[in-house]
Amino acid sequence: MSPSLLLGFDPGKDKCGLAIVRLPQQIIYHQVIAAGDAMTTVVSLARAYPLETIVMGDRTTAKSWKSQLETAVPQIPLVLVNEAYSSLQARDRYWQMFPPKGLMRLVPSRMRLPPRPIDDIVAIILIERYQQQQFDVAGEKYHS
Repeated sequence: MSPSLLLGFDPGKDKCGLAIVRLPQQIIYHQVIAAGDAMTTVVSLARAYPLETIVMGDRTTAKSWKSQLETAVPQIPLVLVNEAYSSLQARDRYWQMFPPKGLMRLVPSRMRLPPRPIDDIVAIILIERYQQQQFDVAGEKYHS
């Protein structure tokens, strides 16, 4: 059985974050794109990769994006996950993925702002939250 590929989707009004992760933790792709390009990009990624599931945040404009995704790629199951505090978590993750250099290293991490949008990192975190939910559910079944 080959490792699963999940597409993380952080929906937004102006921009969206996308990420593809090969489970358990290999990041294959991540990008922030204009909201107007989201469906075309998702369809293109679905053609290029054997995606098992789309994991999407449940907050900003989620209802309309869910409908669009289900129409654009109906063959791929879509799961909503709690998006609360994911942007704060993504900001910390950004600095883990791209450690600060020079004088920026001296600035406390909570005071640093990433130099670019981090919606793609939010998409990665959404996949991790989905994985944790699956693990928690499997653990509950195992312990029952």
